Amino acid sequence: MRVPYFWLREYCDPGLPAEELGALLALRTTELERISYVGPPSAEGFVVGRVVAVEQHPNADRLTVCEVETGGAARTIVCGAPNVAAGQIVPVALPGAVLPDGRKLGRAELRGVTSDGMILSEAELQLGDDADGIAVLSGPSGDPAAPGVEDEEAAGSDVEAVPGSPLADVLPLAEPVLELEVASNRVDCLGVYGVAREVHAFSGAPLAIPPWERDAEATGEGEASDYASVTVEVPDLCPRFTGRVFTDVTIGPSPLWLKARLVAAGQRPINNVVDITNYVMLLTAQPLHAFDLDRVRGGALIVRTAADGERMTTLDGVERTFDAESVLVCDRDGPSGIAGIMGGQISEVSDSTTRVLLEVATWNGVNILRTSRKLGLRSEASNRFEKQLHPQLAIHAQRIASKLMVDLCGAKLVPGTIDAAAEPPPTHRVRLRPRRAEALLGMRIEPELCATYLERLGFGVEREGDELVAEVPVHRYYDVSREADLVEEVGRIHGYEEHLPATLPQAPGQGGGLTREQALRRRAEDVMRDLGFDAVVSLSLVDPGLPGRLRLPDGDLRRAPIRVSNPLSLEHSELRTTLLGSLLDVARYNLARGVERVALFESGRTYLATGSSQAGGVLGGEFAGERRPPAFEPHCVAALAVGPLAPRSWETDDRPADFFALKGILEALAGQLGAAIELEPEAHPFLHPGRAARVLLGGVEAGWLGEVHPLVCREWDLDPAAAFQIQLAELVAGSSFGLEQYEDVTTYPAIHQDLAIVVADHVPAARVRQAVLAGGGELLRSARVFDLYRGEQVGEGRKSLALRLEFRAPDRTLTDAEVAERREAIKASLDEIGGSLRE
Repeated sequence: MRVPYFWLREYCDPGLPAEELGALLALRTTELERISYVGPPSAEGFVVGRVVAVEQHPNADRLTVCEVETGGAARTIVCGAPNVAAGQIVPVALPGAVLPDGRKLGRAELRGVTSDGMILSEAELQLGDDADGIAVLSGPSGDPAAPGVEDEEAAGSDVEAVPGSPLADVLPLAEPVLELEVASNRVDCLGVYGVAREVHAFSGAPLAIPPWERDAEATGEGEASDYASVTVEVPDLCPRFTGRVFTDVTIGPSPLWLKARLVAAGQRPINNVVDITNYVMLLTAQPLHAFDLDRVRGGALIVRTAADGERMTTLDGVERTFDAESVLVCDRDGPSGIAGIMGGQISEVSDSTTRVLLEVATWNGVNILRTSRKLGLRSEASNRFEKQLHPQLAIHAQRIASKLMVDLCGAKLVPGTIDAAAEPPPTHRVRLRPRRAEALLGMRIEPELCATYLERLGFGVEREGDELVAEVPVHRYYDVSREADLVEEVGRIHGYEEHLPATLPQAPGQGGGLTREQALRRRAEDVMRDLGFDAVVSLSLVDPGLPGRLRLPDGDLRRAPIRVSNPLSLEHSELRTTLLGSLLDVARYNLARGVERVALFESGRTYLATGSSQAGGVLGGEFAGERRPPAFEPHCVAALAVGPLAPRSWETDDRPADFFALKGILEALAGQLGAAIELEPEAHPFLHPGRAARVLLGGVEAGWLGEVHPLVCREWDLDPAAAFQIQLAELVAGSSFGLEQYEDVTTYPAIHQDLAIVVADHVPAARVRQAVLAGGGELLRSARVFDLYRGEQVGEGRKSLALRLEFRAPDRTLTDAEVAERREAIKASLDEIGGSLRE
């Protein structure tokens, strides 16, 4: 944002050099990029002149000899401009003046006549593009020096142009321009008046009354609704659309004071109507757009979303194509402008325009940002709208623009304002506790001073005891919403550089460490790396087609992802509901580049539309207030292996990763975290039938494990693969990490025995092991499956599992009788699952 200092001073003059003010702005409000200058390097030698007489040059047809009064005796100046005339008040450069292009002016003889200076054009003053004619301050064929009304926006521009007075008293010469890098949350500082308000707040210098306080007088015939109508079909994308009608409009160049401000702010003057819209936008941060009402079919404007593939040529001469999410301003025949971004050629103001419909609207910021990016078209208007403006600002801009239309274009304002508005946003009231401010800032600010700062910034402040209640003004509506925001406002205006103590306060205790969940998450990631798996960090945004590729059926929670309202691309428009898709993508990428062994894991969040506190989410699944969190965000650890787990060597085979290989990895992970997992057969659409299980921790479902379904492998061009995914919250809940209880190491010997147990083929090994442990009681310290047999000796539909048992007592050597008693108990426990000991 380019803020001309001469323009800023008209609303708030802190009495500081531009460099000092820029430094204060950087400390209190927003970053200062640089200070640049407009016009010549120095105002010395530039004065106001009055053309006394004009005669034809005796030796040149296209030159005239002018007598110009510059405060003393008349000077002879040779001029080549066709519009010079006696009686004009003009800008003059005297010999010795340095022009903006660096040339130093001197007396010169032109075709036998000595010229003692130069009458300047707009281009030579860097106030516009007109280099053919001279700039006329007032007089015949000249523009008025100022609107001549009690408008704050014209304050300081109605200085009387007296011949011989410094030109810098009338026009900005060698004036500094503050180039600010405005933060995205401070859209108010994209207007000169908003910056002036900030200067007023931290300097205490008087602030001019808002330029929208007074409205133009409506002298036109009829009502605005007789000339035009507005229909908003998408009120969620256009909260407010206002329009005013002007008749008897005269199109022409803007006065020099207006051109000077536009050029200094980085805008090119076009004509008085367009310049007024740009001027008001730069002043208030609220964009405007002017329609030639006679080129709006039927006088009707309709705000709607575009038809997919609909086209329109914008003001820059480019034909653009829209999608169904773009918002257009249309007349009865079709598009007339891109909402909040750029108007269309079909209804632009031209030299023949006599009736103007002035639009000042409010748009949905997210939609404007998305459309702007989609079209590759970013304008001054979209830069402001995408940061979200309050609907009330529309009327502010209408008032200022209406007065300028009447004063600079000779227009008549038709009574009434067309106003299509949705329900206005409710007011914000935020409480500020001075003690809380002191705790956050590290310095005490008296309540009265806090109130003063907030009132200078435009907040309405009420005092309730020692506390303050602030009503957030419309220009900060989407920026300030909680007490910490008010503390920040008070702190930055008060100033940190002068009031904070030079040394940090001493605080008792020590800094915080990792939470138990953070420590276990890091430990889990370390374990997976130690087990030979490579870490993957992938995007949380996935392709909408992923659930279908994973064969997830309708009704599955993972097939109902959360869509991003403003995605960078269609391929990254939904939040992932599982980590498996990302791992499959990375596996395919690596295998396609010659990697023989792929063993990957990822530790990251998934995003579900519904869930419980165990599923994660805002504040770990618990949230303040009555509003539910927008998503539940369980943190998961997932792994995928394709091909052999171990690198190929002469002493290992190339057995590919399967269910049991990944089961061992998962058990090792849980074991290192002090958790015991259980597995139960369960079908998953993306896992191989009969080779899939759900993972339980403490009886609670925590994830899944299995071989990837062949159809899914084919979708990703992968060989057979196996994978698992487990929720970190359940691992943490089931982990004994940090909760260990130690016992004496026993020196008494253990008794090892092997059992062969015959059960039905559908009974899981984990269920058999549980039954053995239950029967063994406290004396049975471990039971490990080490063999599996199916064949004629056990019968069809049955299997034999071999388990290695370890019996041990902490205080004595066990007897054979005690072990035999436990074996009998094991037999009884096996009977409950239909199992028996194999003799």
